[in-house]
Amino acid sequence: MSPLTPSPDLRPYFEELERFADGQMAPAEQEAFELRLEQDEALADAHAAYEQLTADLRWAAGHDTLRQRLQALDARMNQRGDALARMQRLTQRRQRRWSVLGTIGVVLLLAAGAAAWYFSRPSPARPARNWEAYYQPDPGPAVTTGLLHSRPLLSEALDQYQSGHYPAALHSLGRVSPSSVGADTLQYLRGLILLRQGQGSAAQLYLRRVREASGAGEPGPAGTVPLGHGPMAG
Repeated sequence: MSPLTPSPDLRPYFEELERFADGQMAPAEQEAFELRLEQDEALADAHAAYEQLTADLRWAAGHDTLRQRLQALDARMNQRGDALARMQRLTQRRQRRWSVLGTIGVVLLLAAGAAAWYFSRPSPARPARNWEAYYQPDPGPAVTTGLLHSRPLLSEALDQYQSGHYPAALHSLGRVSPSSVGADTLQYLRGLILLRQGQGSAAQLYLRRVREASGAGEPGPAGTVPLGHGPMAG
């Protein structure tokens, strides 16, 4: 329809056109309406204008829907960017925490290696019980809030060990994955718990493995003072 051509007046026919477009007419009424469309030029022009109007409305609705979808997509992309930034910050904090725990683990391993080497070296001139005078219990790492959240099973084992529940501590320690804590750390803690239970021979096997893994030296010869006759030094 040319822009200069005046739009036909839809008001006299609007209700009929709407019922016809929605399929709400009875078959006989619809047939009569279609016959009028062929014979009544004003009704045909109004019908053509109505069809154009509804097409324009559908296009406008689709355009608005597309705009809303694009806005929703932008919002999701912004949310994803914020989530990635949060993940990066969490990863950085986790890496710093692991660095601190790794430093503590190295210190514990070196202390265990030094203690194991010292008490396993030959000392024929010293009575077998002399070391009990200065050999103090090792409480193990403190159960901090960070350790409780990052290593719940290890925290449970340490809490049971420090509370004197040694069988339960050994059981909980057996559920800790070596890949998440370190095999040397698990062996060292298992040796400490066995020492407190009075199982020196079994504890000595684990502590010697820790000492050998840390490069503190070769195991002492036969006759060395057993590790299991008292608590492990801190």
